[in-house]
Amino acid sequence: MQLSANPRTSVVLIGAGTQGRRLAYMWSSRGNDVHLVDGQPAQLQASLDAIEAFRSTASPRDGAKWGKVIVHPPEELEDALETAWLVLELPLKQKVLSNLDSLAPEDVIIASNSSSYSCSEIIEGLTLSHEDRVLSVHSYWPPETCELEVMGHKMTDSSCIDLVMRRSKDHGFSPFEVKTQSMGYIYNRYAKSPNVIVEISLGMYRLINEYLFYESRIWAAIKREALLAAAEGVAAPEEIDSIFKGVLKTPKGPFELMDVVGLDVVLDIEKHYAQARPDIPDEPRLFLEKFIKKGELGVKSGRGFYSYAKTNGST
Repeated sequence: MQLSANPRTSVVLIGAGTQGRRLAYMWSSRGNDVHLVDGQPAQLQASLDAIEAFRSTASPRDGAKWGKVIVHPPEELEDALETAWLVLELPLKQKVLSNLDSLAPEDVIIASNSSSYSCSEIIEGLTLSHEDRVLSVHSYWPPETCELEVMGHKMTDSSCIDLVMRRSKDHGFSPFEVKTQSMGYIYNRYAKSPNVIVEISLGMYRLINEYLFYESRIWAAIKREALLAAAEGVAAPEEIDSIFKGVLKTPKGPFELMDVVGLDVVLDIEKHYAQARPDIPDEPRLFLEKFIKKGELGVKSGRGFYSYAKTNGST
């Protein structure tokens, strides 16, 4: 995709619901304007009120400067796109994406905020003039949770991903690139794993973090999906840990915890699960074996997924 020589500065958000108003607050928090588009005037006004409330309680920052939030009915979408570099579609509708592909200037990136559909699934069956500028930009609960997952599809121009990764930081987000197609992105693939029979909560994670329940079914699902994501190249262990800690506000991520438990112990437990459940994939165990064959067992050996300093001949 050919990016404009005169950088655009605003962001267009389609959908002024609960998530839309929170995203509008974030994208406008560093001085750039946001155009908020919705077909319900009452929803737009409620969003403006909510954004003003967020701003009134925001922590003061050096050089903080709020951008304008400009509201539009759908018939003004083309006008809203004139100064935008990114348009983010909150409701999952292929018709909206097709319309954006027709209306948005060629150098405007089109993104979906869907949490469970990859952009490959979203654009399937669509005939788009510029499918190389379409990607997924998934957020959680801004502004309290500023992590952002960016995932393209096989035809996405890498320059679009690079631009979103770079510029989203300027708006206060912490972006993570999902490097391969992954249902559930990075975080949601284990937070919503089919093996997790109850919703993961911070309280449950605190129990896990005491190392008392590392063999529990909930923890097994978390660590297995984390290992599978790393094995598939979706993200590196440190990136998975980082987004896990950022979203759940926990002191350690799954790979850090596995290093504490011991990768040989984790593998033994995984083998036991696999004997009882033939549906469990091989990739997590094969990924662990790569480290164990090199003698990298975690904290006790001085190196696992991370390196650890040794003192007095021991870790």
